[in-house]
Amino acid sequence: MTRDTSAALQAAILPGLDTGIAVPTYDRSEITTGIVHFGVGGFHRAHQAMYIDRLLERGEAREWGICGVGVLPADRRMRDALTAQDGLYTLSVLTPDGRWNTRVIGSIVEYLYAPDDPEAVLAKLADPATRIVSLTVTEGGYHYSATTGAFDAEAPDIQADLAPNAVPATLFGLIVEGLARRRARGVAPFTVLSCDNIEGNGHVARTTFSAFAALRDRELGDWVAREVRFPNSMVDRITPVTPPEAAAQVARRYGVVDRWPVVTEPFTQWVLEDSFTLGRPDYGAVGVQLVEDVAPYELMKLRLLNASHQALAYFGYLTGYRLVHDAAQDPAFRRFLLRYMDIEATPTLRPVPGVDLDQYKQTLLARFANPAIGDTVARLCAESSDRIPKWVLPVVRQRLAENGEITCAAAIVASWARYAEGVDEHGEPIEIVDRLRGRLIPLARRQRDDRTAFLRDRSVFGDLIDEPRFVSAYVAALDSLYAKGARATVAELAGPA
Repeated sequence: MTRDTSAALQAAILPGLDTGIAVPTYDRSEITTGIVHFGVGGFHRAHQAMYIDRLLERGEAREWGICGVGVLPADRRMRDALTAQDGLYTLSVLTPDGRWNTRVIGSIVEYLYAPDDPEAVLAKLADPATRIVSLTVTEGGYHYSATTGAFDAEAPDIQADLAPNAVPATLFGLIVEGLARRRARGVAPFTVLSCDNIEGNGHVARTTFSAFAALRDRELGDWVAREVRFPNSMVDRITPVTPPEAAAQVARRYGVVDRWPVVTEPFTQWVLEDSFTLGRPDYGAVGVQLVEDVAPYELMKLRLLNASHQALAYFGYLTGYRLVHDAAQDPAFRRFLLRYMDIEATPTLRPVPGVDLDQYKQTLLARFANPAIGDTVARLCAESSDRIPKWVLPVVRQRLAENGEITCAAAIVASWARYAEGVDEHGEPIEIVDRLRGRLIPLARRQRDDRTAFLRDRSVFGDLIDEPRFVSAYVAALDSLYAKGARATVAELAGPA
């Protein structure tokens, strides 16, 4: 539907909106905060906040409203958008045939920006009504090494938060101080729920938060490790960076001006270990899979979906693709992804209860190829030094141990190394978005004369430089990239149609 005039999204306009957009029918004034969420971005708003909204729409979960928390400078924009909109935003599900199914989500009832008022965040964390603290802070937000599993206590921001009488400024400082206050007051700890794409994300969260707490106070660290629950979870919904035209589309279709809308795909999945200190919402009533062991589902998603995104990313960018669906619709890329998934990744998986893996892989290919989403290849290429070691290198290591095939996985790593040079096949610059870019770009640029220069960064690759079979496959792929280019290399690796 096309509108001539549009109104700014706020609670007051909801009763007058057209029936083409769904709005909350529950009374938001009755909702109290039970969940504090760090890292409110597109994914959280398309996923965890959406599930709570579904429960509220059922007349449940009134005590499980969400208080979003921002910590980083980039979070100011979310503060401004949500504060102006009474916490409301639009979530549009885009189908491959171009249909928009849009709803106003009302489950975020507060937003706090820690740099503005850290004490307000600490008070919210210490409040007995807060029973879950959830996280979508990206793989790099945990300050740990995927190679060693160790917490990086030497990071400057971590050291600043560990200084005597420091006002907490990091995720770790704020959450651990909140837990310390609860412990001192005899209040049971909240559950810390990681929703990031990390294998054993709950275990990683336990390790890192306990390590930080122990650096503050040994007894506090022991108490966090012993008393706080850190359930593992697997989350899945492709949610691109909001495209520039999304706000205009929402305004045109529904007469709503949303400062920061969210667009996403129809598919959504959440597999969650049912381990909570102070209870939880009735997630199972709205489609969340509550299980005793998340690991099989988690490995399936990380090693098939996330690693396949990396397989598309660097080869795709070097080939000239800028949108994910364009690369995914290329027959050679499709065959390459299937070969990687079937021959290399799938043998590393455990049995996944209730899942047909062949069907799951076909569904992934269809999801990647959805043109309505407009996901960018550049998004998949970002922060590779956090992603490759967690999603691709575990496959390499397991297949090496089993004497299995590693050709495609080694080529994915080589495509990253070629991309990390920061120059494409036409001599145009590539913007490398990676926290280790200052170290990795010079290494990548040495590899034309020294093919293994990139691999010798042991903080990223560990001992893989000492594995002749991997090094040989990696160098062969790099040679092909230089001699034939990315598209021809993919086609050769993919095999005949």
